[in-house]
Amino acid sequence: MAALKYGDLVLLVDSKDRRYLITITPDGEFHTHSGFLRHSDLLKTKEGEYVELSSGKSYLVVKPTMSDVILKMPRAAQIIYPKDIGHILLAADVYPGVKILESGVGSGALSIAMLRAGANITGYELREDFANRAKKNVLNFFGEEILENYEISINDIYEGINDTDFERVVLDLPEPWKAVPHLSACMVSGGILVAYTPSITQAMRLRESLKSSEFVMEETFEVSRRAWHIEGQAVRPEHRMVAHTGFITQARYAGSLS
Repeated sequence: MAALKYGDLVLLVDSKDRRYLITITPDGEFHTHSGFLRHSDLLKTKEGEYVELSSGKSYLVVKPTMSDVILKMPRAAQIIYPKDIGHILLAADVYPGVKILESGVGSGALSIAMLRAGANITGYELREDFANRAKKNVLNFFGEEILENYEISINDIYEGINDTDFERVVLDLPEPWKAVPHLSACMVSGGILVAYTPSITQAMRLRESLKSSEFVMEETFEVSRRAWHIEGQAVRPEHRMVAHTGFITQARYAGSLS
């Protein structure tokens, strides 16, 4: 296992499974109730080893999963949770090299997942602060080389779409139905639309807009995730669960009927 280096993302895990995401920097320090740790001390460890804080308590050092990063990264907007992101990747059928228009990039959580699956993404974002935060989170996860496959511009997709030949369109917008009239001019025939909406009324309006367009094979669903407590013979569902977070709507662009 390679030694850690400056710029790496690492996850520090204490004895109670509390997790802390940090980026190793030359002058950085990690402070908690258990004491402090200089980032430079992490360069002496490898993934899967333990590091000792000033108090003498040990923390496990591991590389974070994509889910860890998404849940703990800085946010400019509410993120899409990993349980939904996984299904969005499947619904949109994201594969290496696929050309995606993403609008409503938020904090970049979905961008990170689609880029890791190999997508080429053009992002439309109305708010510059959201675009900057998303780009920063994406760069922090991948590094500068990812910019070959990732571009964000400040655009209002409700007003129109300047680019063309998208194989997928992924929307995380409050009014996705306003984007539907512009999609036929930018999508290839057989392309897939996926939209994430917090409320069912938003999903309903989107589905109504799709009825009068050239989209077929519409489906709307939500995803719930329930963990289980397992300790010896004590087995039960956890009291808390991540239930409703949003609705996922998918549809296929059939091209012109004329």
